[in-house]
Amino acid sequence: MSIEDDAVEVRAQGWRTLAALHGRIEAVLERALQAGFELSVVEFTVLDALSRQHGWHMRMQQLARAAALSSSATTRLVNRLEDRALLTRILCADDRRGIYTELTEAGKALLARARPVYDEALAGALAAAEEEPELGPLVEALHRLPDLARAAL
Repeated sequence: MSIEDDAVEVRAQGWRTLAALHGRIEAVLERALQAGFELSVVEFTVLDALSRQHGWHMRMQQLARAAALSSSATTRLVNRLEDRALLTRILCADDRRGIYTELTEAGKALLARARPVYDEALAGALAAAEEEPELGPLVEALHRLPDLARAAL
């Protein structure tokens, strides 16, 4: 194996480790959100992203990026959440093609109830992963990210 091959394998191993951690965390979050609130992780992500916006709304394209979904998947997801009265769509006043999504009061209330469960499940999943030799260093790196981000500013 050449040095270049070694570098490729190191990156591939890092990616596999990250994917394994992501899969474990997402499974824990999915169970907690489904059991308590009949929400998927991606539905929670959308509600959370909307809650963090000034004025409580986002364009559909922004929402797609925040949820890491395609435009068509975002439209289907918004339809489901709108059917549950958790969000609503608003036509953009200055761009007739633009559509905003906005949390409803019911969406805000559900998110407020779900957020502590999500946070607790996430903390538990990270703590469990931290105990595993192959995942522990990655979890430790995640804990350092806020400090690294502040230092970069």
